[in-house]
Amino acid sequence: MFRQFRRYLTRHDPMHHWPHHLKSSGGAVLGLVAIGSLAAWTGLPLLMAPLGPTALALSAHPESPSAQPANIFGGYFIAATVASGAQALLPHAAWAAAIAVGVVMLLMLLLRVNHPPAAAVPLAVFASPIAPQTLFEVLLAGCICLVAVAMVMHRVPPRAVYPRLHDPAE
Repeated sequence: MFRQFRRYLTRHDPMHHWPHHLKSSGGAVLGLVAIGSLAAWTGLPLLMAPLGPTALALSAHPESPSAQPANIFGGYFIAATVASGAQALLPHAAWAAAIAVGVVMLLMLLLRVNHPPAAAVPLAVFASPIAPQTLFEVLLAGCICLVAVAMVMHRVPPRAVYPRLHDPAE
């Protein structure tokens, strides 16, 4: 029975040395500090919760398809569009947030721009309503900051290729 239970505890993330983890954590912090600084300067509520996991994906897993710029920008654009529409149509219906998450997931998968943190945007919008234009501005600014930091960060040793080069087979 213990052997069967152990398979649920198997870790699948690759093992890296501490400089890699330090660089990844530092890169995520740097990206979020950039967003926070921009928030202080503009007065916009730029530090949205889904951007935290985006920072992790960009800094620790730059090779992942969901960490690529097209997936990040596309996923958040879809999420902002669906969340804004759902909030406008059914502003006080908690179930609408759940349906919006499902619609965001479906569209990201169909359009091949899967970025899991973006699926949380409808929940954030329903928990703390935000005007659609502000939502788009917030997510665009956050994505630009995080991708820009990742592009610079991955040129520092230990280096990583980011963004991934186009694979002709795709």
